[in-house]
Amino acid sequence: MYILGISSFYHDSAAALIKNGQILGAVQEERFTRIKHDASFPHNSINYLLENAKILFKDIDYVVFYEKPFLKFERLLETYIATAPFGFKSFKASIPIWLREKLFLKDFIYKYFKKKYKEFNANQILFSEHHLSHAASAFYPSPFKKSVILTMDGVGEWSTTSAGIGNENMIEIKKEIRFPHSLGLLYSAFTLYTGFKINSGEYKLMGLAPYGKPKFIDIIKSELIHIKNDGSFRLNLKYFNYMTGLKMINKKFENLFGKRARKPDEKINLFYMDIAASIQSVTEEIVLKIANSLYEEFKIDNLCLSGGVALNCVANGKLLQSTNFKKVWIQPAAGDSGGALGASLAVWFDKFKNSRFSKNIMQGSYLGPSYSNKEIRTILDKNKSKYKKSTNEKLIQTAAEVLANDKYIGWFQGRMEFGPRALGNRSILANPCSNETQRDLNLKIKFRESFRPFAPAILIEETKNWFKLNCESPYMLLVSEINDKIKKNSESYNSVSGFQKLKSNISEIPAVTHVDFTSRIQTVHKETNPLFHKLLLKFFEITGCPILVNTSFNVRGEPIVCNPQDAYNCFMGTDLDFLFIGDFILSKKEQKNKIKLNYSNQFVAD
Repeated sequence: MYILGISSFYHDSAAALIKNGQILGAVQEERFTRIKHDASFPHNSINYLLENAKILFKDIDYVVFYEKPFLKFERLLETYIATAPFGFKSFKASIPIWLREKLFLKDFIYKYFKKKYKEFNANQILFSEHHLSHAASAFYPSPFKKSVILTMDGVGEWSTTSAGIGNENMIEIKKEIRFPHSLGLLYSAFTLYTGFKINSGEYKLMGLAPYGKPKFIDIIKSELIHIKNDGSFRLNLKYFNYMTGLKMINKKFENLFGKRARKPDEKINLFYMDIAASIQSVTEEIVLKIANSLYEEFKIDNLCLSGGVALNCVANGKLLQSTNFKKVWIQPAAGDSGGALGASLAVWFDKFKNSRFSKNIMQGSYLGPSYSNKEIRTILDKNKSKYKKSTNEKLIQTAAEVLANDKYIGWFQGRMEFGPRALGNRSILANPCSNETQRDLNLKIKFRESFRPFAPAILIEETKNWFKLNCESPYMLLVSEINDKIKKNSESYNSVSGFQKLKSNISEIPAVTHVDFTSRIQTVHKETNPLFHKLLLKFFEITGCPILVNTSFNVRGEPIVCNPQDAYNCFMGTDLDFLFIGDFILSKKEQKNKIKLNYSNQFVAD
């Protein structure tokens, strides 16, 4: 049985294909269209999945959408009625979109597939619920037979936070918090207030937090949100505008803190750093209280996380340290893109009661397109590039050597990652021991804010020697403190404030140590990515350091590179020194074509 899962028409559209419970592929539409967080129907993703599986549209048994549009429309109507006439402007803006695209989605999907296969039947179209899709995306690929499942995001149909129990091939949602009370929307409100883009800049807000001090916790907890002992909460809606207007926050919100929302092009000062630190602290408190309450209620040792809030890797790290859950598994595509995968898995297991247990069905999240050396060579020749063909061992040796000499490389190998993180197949790699790496990568290659931290990819075997982490973190979703023995100049951290902390040399691996002595860790496993594991081993052999800087292969505002042409464009349009693509090695110095001017301006800043 082939089941196709789809998420679309909000942000991060995606498609996933499973066969008898095994994941054949999953991919975000943005990777093909080159539009960050593309919300359009995932035509390209579907075509890729079928082509990769070598099947036709007629072979698909069921198409499942990740949420129920009528329930979501019900929320829209009830919210408008409850706030009328104040929400008319927002209501008027959204209704045409709903009538054109979203409300009659079943008819849209039916007509789309009917054009591809005349025998397609409307009964083949199914709809999951938003939070069930998230929950399924986390529980079914996890290694657990039984687990608590916590889903936190902006909003689904009605749910904003839900808790359930996964048991073998069943998921039961036990409790929920409903719209308009939402931790995800609260965090997004502060994302906007600090000058970043909603549904994109939440990572920046999290990265900004360690530069500030949580001075506004009391104001947030006394005025904006009431938190109960079990972590459940209610927002004070008089400070927010998302129910009745087209903006997240209103003047009362700004007046509460005494300053207006920062404009994206304005300098970030200590005030906004303190704001970031405060909302991050409150978010962590809520997540920990909910998790502790769920453990006390259900007494199950395993926890699965999904939904956009589960991408807050700082909160995830605190959760590991401060709850009684023994094991935690987080869906790498925790946002809406992962809903496509969860919807298909929910049908296979929940609806048809098929049994588990297959191991490692997530396959390291390497679920996207791959390209043969023949295809890569064709693209390189088309661009009149100069390259060298290499053996596998020579490729690893050369890459490790240039990295040890503080060069920056594009690394394009195997299947593309599913989710927002590059995990060693579509990555920019660098030496973590250099003091210049963090600044150069941000300003000269990624073209983004100088304060943004970078993640370490480390051999799983060496993790405990470098970080205070006692578990795997293959999807770069856990933050941990570095070991004391590799810290240095700790006193300099406390003697300076704000972005001055960037100048403090506080670690033996400065490029991947954030200013609070933490790192967002990716553990690299031989079983899931043998080539990347070999590269780390060779770099370890040369330098004595089993770590590489790993950041996504793109510039700010650009989706992660998907195909060889994308990789070549990014290589030539940035200050990358080398490109390792398939079995081919390209040196920037040897290229005769001029570097593209204003490459970063091709993408809308996020």
